[in-house]
Amino acid sequence: MPAYNEEERIAPVLEEFAEYFQKHYTGKFQLTVVLNGCRDNTIGVVRRVGEKYPAVTALEFAEPIGKGGALIEGLKLAPLADLIGYVDADGATGPKAFLELVQLCDKADCVIGSRWLPGAVLHHSQTWLRRFASRCFHLVVQFFLRLNIKDTQCPAKVMRRAAVEKIHGSLLIADLAFDVNLLYALKRGGFTILEVPIEWTDKIGSKVTQTLVRSSLVMFLSVVRLRLIYWPRIYALVRKPLRPLATWAYKKLRAPQPLPASAPHDSGNARPLIPK
Repeated sequence: MPAYNEEERIAPVLEEFAEYFQKHYTGKFQLTVVLNGCRDNTIGVVRRVGEKYPAVTALEFAEPIGKGGALIEGLKLAPLADLIGYVDADGATGPKAFLELVQLCDKADCVIGSRWLPGAVLHHSQTWLRRFASRCFHLVVQFFLRLNIKDTQCPAKVMRRAAVEKIHGSLLIADLAFDVNLLYALKRGGFTILEVPIEWTDKIGSKVTQTLVRSSLVMFLSVVRLRLIYWPRIYALVRKPLRPLATWAYKKLRAPQPLPASAPHDSGNARPLIPK
């Protein structure tokens, strides 16, 4: 669960997930919050919940690494489990909906929730502007990558350990286009992806809504970059001349820089703050 300045709303979400999985999931589970350069007391809130529910743990990064960066770090925990997945800290995906994804993992290597498939239950719809931006982004992704997935951005995904371990080195996008990076790496790796309708509640105060134009530009830039990376001959030609421009663009848009395509991300500055 990636988190950035979530002290006001993360506690009930963590408690609801921990309580629900204790009652309805027969195996062992761990819920790790990856704190992405938080400037508030999110870590204090997570610690208090962890005292009540030992399955709740945390990793803290002092400096912002982006939502995608936080998910890249969180997915490094894959060797500890048979299945690993993620949800947002705002509680838009409830524990019941997430557990349903877990229970479908015998049918595919990756199971993802979708708000755009028939049967999806939306308790509070997104604004028309976010829906419009979402459909435009879908067209961009489909044009460049041909993923054939209705909702790449729904932050409710569960994967088998083997799939994550194989493609983790290909996870390079640290911004909100991370999901596209993940799904495309899985597809290129030959893994199966099952998209299913999900129960969803859009939350007021979403950070995506507040920075929609900037986030959309960053995500478009990241999808183009991802497409170029998978054209190795072209990428080898344009990588050096485009690097200064790309660095300037991400910095101008106040977005986390993507990770180098040739080097794994170093998580040496992460500190596990709550023991398992």
